Order: sequence, then structure tokens, then C-alpha cells
Amino acid sequence: MLTLNDVLRARRLLAGHLPATPSWSYPLLDEAAGRSVVVKHENAQPTGAFKVRGALNLLAGLDAGQPVVTYSTGNHARSVAYAARTFGVPAHIVMPAGAAEFKVRAVRALGATVTLHGKDMSEAEAFAATLGGRLISPGDEPAVIAGVGTAYLELFERHPDLDTVVVPVGSGTGAAAACLVVAAVAPGCRVIGVQSTAAPAAHDSWRAGACVRRDNRTRVDGLATGRGFELPQSLLRERLADFVLVDDDAIDAARGALAGTAHTQAEGAGAAALAAVLARPDLMGSAVAVILTGGNATAAELATSRV
Repeated sequence: MLTLNDVLRARRLLAGHLPATPSWSYPLLDEAAGRSVVVKHENAQPTGAFKVRGALNLLAGLDAGQPVVTYSTGNHARSVAYAARTFGVPAHIVMPAGAAEFKVRAVRALGATVTLHGKDMSEAEAFAATLGGRLISPGDEPAVIAGVGTAYLELFERHPDLDTVVVPVGSGTGAAAACLVVAAVAPGCRVIGVQSTAAPAAHDSWRAGACVRRDNRTRVDGLATGRGFELPQSLLRERLADFVLVDDDAIDAARGALAGTAHTQAEGAGAAALAAVLARPDLMGSAVAVILTGGNATAAELATSRV
């Protein structure tokens, strides 16, 4: 059972590796959203995304030198590779054959072995399970959720009066971590998840109360999961206030809004929270935080940005 103490222990460990990321408000963004919006800039992480928090926390607890294996479309892969380099362990990452070239190069540049396999995450996962080493799930890892939770400690220490936090959901570790921390430090705040209509597995798992599989057709890499993960879902079922679906075009528009109003580059998943705020203002309070989970935009995403 994860508790706030796990997150506090993770914060002590991560303090030697990662500084706190900034969280700012922008007048033009507030005007566009019709409310106060705080942007938590996890795109400022050394890997360009929030997942490095969880990877560092997990690998710190493994046996020295133990090889690790995982599967990912990009940000989880880069974070595990970064943590493996930090702790001096071999990492083997399986990425779908269609993974963005610059994301593959970024993982290899960190010293990890990369195998391109399968047409999607489910096929990459199946192949990763055949390899030797400690298999790291993108979702079902308590240490990953505890590490990610440190972002929300930072957020509420700086902005204690938030009434809504909106979190993009792929595997669900970010939203699960938000639920864990909010329940302990800001119980009056609502946590809202957001996912693409073209990859609704986590959303539908939450609605159904059990993990389900769904077609994954989104072009947003960070949201491209085809199934629910049990550990995050168990936390979401306890505390998540609502779950929104937005289409990929709305996410593209939100990337443009972040570029134009907050001089910020976001990848698709990183802009999904703002897309939900703009699409469903009826669900939002007056003091909202959006978690900009990553800034590793592909060339195709950058080409479709609208400022």
C-alpha cells in the first residue's frame, strides 16, 4: 500500500539528482482559459519529461549492477536509460518499430541497448518479457508512482490554494501519484485525468472499475497505451474526481496555445491537460494546475503546431 511516506522518502532520494521544476502562471493563458492556470513544467527535466522521477526512485532500490529491461514509445524509455546510466547498470529498451527516430537516438545516447520490435506497445511488451533482467512496467511499479508523486509535493508547496489538478494519462502513474498526494496534503482539491479519444484504455478501465484493453490509434506518443494498468487504476478508483477524453486535434491546438501564451514547447501528452481545461471548463475550478508532462515533441507535432 503506497502512502505519502513513500513519496517523502522518494523526495529525499531525488534531492541529490533533480532540482524542483518550475510552476508558473501566464496572463494570456489565464485569459484563454477563463480562470487561473498554473503550468507545472515537467518539460524542464533532464530527459524532457516527468517520468525520470519514477525511474530514478525505482533503480535506486535495485541490487547494484542488476540489468533492467522495459518497453516504451519514448519518455519512459529515456527515463529508464537515464536512471540506468546514473546508477551504472545495463538497460535494454524495447520500442515499437515505428518509434520516432529522435526518441530512439536519445535513448541510445544515454547508453541503453534499444531493440525496435512490433507495431505497437503490446507487441513491444511481449518481446521485452522474453529478455533477461528486471522487467520494469511503465505502470505497475510502486516506486515509480512514489517518485512521480514528488512533482505534486512541489506543486502544492508553491500553490497550496489549487482547487483542480488536471493530469494526462498514459499508463496512469502521473494521475495515480497526484491522487495519492492530493488525498494527503490537499483533500479539497479535485484530480481530473485526461486521455485521447483515440486511445481510451485507461479512461474506460476507470469507468468500468476493471482494467480493459482498447484500440490504440492516437498519434500522441505519451498517451499511446492499449490497456489499463492495475496499480494506477486502483489509486484512480479511490480518488480520481473525473476523467476527460479529448481528440488529437484538440491536443494539437493546446500545444499551440502553450507556445503562444506560455512560450513553452510541449509534446502532445504534455498539452493534453490544457486541452481538457479548454474543452471542459464546466469541470474546472477557478484555480487549476495543468501538468505539462513533457516537451519531447516530434517533428510531425512541431509541424502541426498552431500559435
